[in-house]
Amino acid sequence: MTLVCTPEIAIPDAELIETFVRSSGPGGQNVNKLSTAVQLRFDVRRSRALPDAVAVRLMRLAGRRLTDDGVLVLVAQQFRTQERNRADARERLAALVAEAAVPPTPRRPTRPTLASKKRRLEAKTKRGATKRLRGAPMD
Repeated sequence: MTLVCTPEIAIPDAELIETFVRSSGPGGQNVNKLSTAVQLRFDVRRSRALPDAVAVRLMRLAGRRLTDDGVLVLVAQQFRTQERNRADARERLAALVAEAAVPPTPRRPTRPTLASKKRRLEAKTKRGATKRLRGAPMD
């Protein structure tokens, strides 16, 4: 089974490592007995499912969730059951990869219009006149 992120990108389950740990969230007495929280690990650097450009953008997007070895760690403990936490972690990973898959739009340099240049110069002149009036009175 694979995790489909975009029509072009699907991550095989072999690249995902899930570990179950004790949750600090809701659950009553079960919090002390069951391991319902999920730690989903995905090695971004070594993944063959991601194109290089997408992997670089994903590492930038991951922020603190990325280890020094290039492993993305997502912790899901919002729900009371392992299955829902597992699905939540997978959905969050898919959303992150989908966001990284969109290339940034290149910036097109623009020039200020003639009218905006005139407005700027008029504002500077007016400001200068105001400051001149604040000076000592002339005899």
